Amino acid sequence: MAAALTLYRSSIGKKVVMAVTGFILFGFVFFHMFGNLKVFYGPEHYNDYAAFLRRVGSPLFGSEQLLWIARLVLIVAVVLHMAAAYQLATNNNASRPVRYQRPGRIQSSYASRTMRWGGIIIVLFVIYHLLHLTFGVIHPGYTYIPGNVYNNVVAGFQVWWISLFYIVAMLALGLHLYHGVWSLFQTLGLNNFRFTGFWRGFAILFALLVTIGNILIPVAVLTGFLKLAS
Repeated sequence: MAAALTLYRSSIGKKVVMAVTGFILFGFVFFHMFGNLKVFYGPEHYNDYAAFLRRVGSPLFGSEQLLWIARLVLIVAVVLHMAAAYQLATNNNASRPVRYQRPGRIQSSYASRTMRWGGIIIVLFVIYHLLHLTFGVIHPGYTYIPGNVYNNVVAGFQVWWISLFYIVAMLALGLHLYHGVWSLFQTLGLNNFRFTGFWRGFAILFALLVTIGNILIPVAVLTGFLKLAS
């Protein structure tokens, strides 16, 4: 335990924590996007998928038990990820009390320069997303009908400004994912000179897949492709 705390106090330790928690979160956003795309198969298929998430692990686990365990793991990962990011930024600023006269932006990408604000937007979006579609607290058309998750999703995105906010948040997520995945490979020492192009391409592809996949749903609702089930 003491060795782990000692490692965490170092910059390398914090970067390792960010890499490990980032890997968990990247995996979640990908499979979350992949699962949500089942909405295009129709209400019956999508509602079956939603029901599966609640009973997964049965009979070893009760209803939603494994789902809540996964949620707790994600919450811990988010907290550790944010704490490590904040501490790294604080340490970096403390080690350079005098700002550079010319900010070093030549070697940095737009995604890397917006990581902090992108992270804040994503956190706010996650809170809103849970209140909107998971708990239905701020859902303008939310009417809880057991097993009818499909209609709640479609009704939520029929409000244009909600869909617009969702799309903007997904663009911020895409930038965050691109730089985060790229940084993950750096921390793990995988993006050496020989494979730099491959891992950069993978980071771009991953970010595009998640971003486009998530944006497709509100766009399909707004254009009338996805409609409320009767």
